[in-house]
Amino acid sequence: MILVTGGTGFLGSTLIKQLIDEGVAVVATKRSESVIPEYLKSSSLIQWVDADINDYFALEEAFEGISHVFHCAALISYQPKDASQMMKVNIEGTRHIVNLCLQHSARLVHVSSIAALGTSKSRQPVTEQDKWEYDSKISKYSLSKYESELEVWRGVVEGLDAVIVNPSVIIGATAGKKGSGAIFSLVDKGLKVYPTGSVGVVDVEDVAKLMIILMNKTEISGERFIINTENLTNKALLDRISVLMQKPEPTIAASPTLLSIAWRAAKFVSFFNNKPPAITKDSARASSAKLAYSNKKIIEATQYSFRPLDETLKEITSTYQTKTE
Repeated sequence: MILVTGGTGFLGSTLIKQLIDEGVAVVATKRSESVIPEYLKSSSLIQWVDADINDYFALEEAFEGISHVFHCAALISYQPKDASQMMKVNIEGTRHIVNLCLQHSARLVHVSSIAALGTSKSRQPVTEQDKWEYDSKISKYSLSKYESELEVWRGVVEGLDAVIVNPSVIIGATAGKKGSGAIFSLVDKGLKVYPTGSVGVVDVEDVAKLMIILMNKTEISGERFIINTENLTNKALLDRISVLMQKPEPTIAASPTLLSIAWRAAKFVSFFNNKPPAITKDSARASSAKLAYSNKKIIEATQYSFRPLDETLKEITSTYQTKTE
């Protein structure tokens, strides 16, 4: 039996949809307050279990009869107020999953992130071999994903059968207006400013498909794989979305200096309106980073052909515009 954690999330729900479309039954965990996506509500192949990722005993019950686990549950945030909870969810939650997989001899596919990778010293695209190194500029999100990976590697040393995936920025039509979906909302509103960094992007459907492929490739264990379709500048990505949405392309470059001023101003304003700042120090640094990511290893291991980015962007744009009409 298959267990998917974070079953109502963007990636988790997409993964479950692909599994049940193939007639595969799954157990899916969710928080008690989480809303099940409409396209999963009527399926008799899904057994929903309310189990917070930090509640070991609830997870222990969910693991009954489980042989394969997709660990998608995680907290993603660049807000300072979320840092403590994010560390707890991403690290302690993964520790629980690893320990239960060891206890039940279950095979694990763990969702990490490119944020848990190092940077290339040769200006070449980052690979799975580039080592993460701590410095004071590392975001709490990056730290949480790196340390959650360490829990998986600890499990591997103890005999865990596991594979780690490190997706780049995941996009897709079901993201809505949150997370990566917010990019389309900003362009629709007439975004004039663009960050000067670069980004790796991948379709959520590709990530889910590759996770299933890797789960079934039992000869692969104790390895990690970058999942990334294309590397491009933030400007290039926003321009392509702008053209599809028939909106003006952004023309003002937000340099690191400008972003530094912006996050400080946003923090100051948040003291008075009691709302999370629109931009934080970590999100400003992330949007200014100039990194590229290699997908060579995953292609060689699976012979997978990624969906062209333009097709994904067209689908998201069409879905977004239909919902806002």
